[in-house]
Amino acid sequence: MIRKIKLTTKSIGTLFIKILEDKNPKTGEAVWNSLPFESRAQIWGEEVYFKIPVFLGLEDSQVDVEVGDVAYWPPEHCMCIFFGKTPSSISDKPRAYSPVNFFGKVTGDAKILKAIKKGEKLLVEKA
Repeated sequence: MIRKIKLTTKSIGTLFIKILEDKNPKTGEAVWNSLPFESRAQIWGEEVYFKIPVFLGLEDSQVDVEVGDVAYWPPEHCMCIFFGKTPSSISDKPRAYSPVNFFGKVTGDAKILKAIKKGEKLLVEKA
């Protein structure tokens, strides 16, 4: 079964995220089961992250990610969506602040996330 998440904000409209079944399945399942919820956007370089009602530790974590990757950051219970360089980047690719559980991929152009403002309300639900 293909599972998709729908993220809606005033500034970008709707963005879809595909949960990848073979990447950190416990994390993907926990995020899916927590839907729907609302949160507020935080910005760190070219990454949008926000609190979610999931409380897990590290699964098969990593710090190196790609544009469009979606991950869970255990220390702050946040979903992270990477759309470009972050302050931790050592190249043109995004890099997480600390290890994250990669579990999904943006299905369109992740660069539209540049329009999201800090504190903007996000609605996250099953698509």
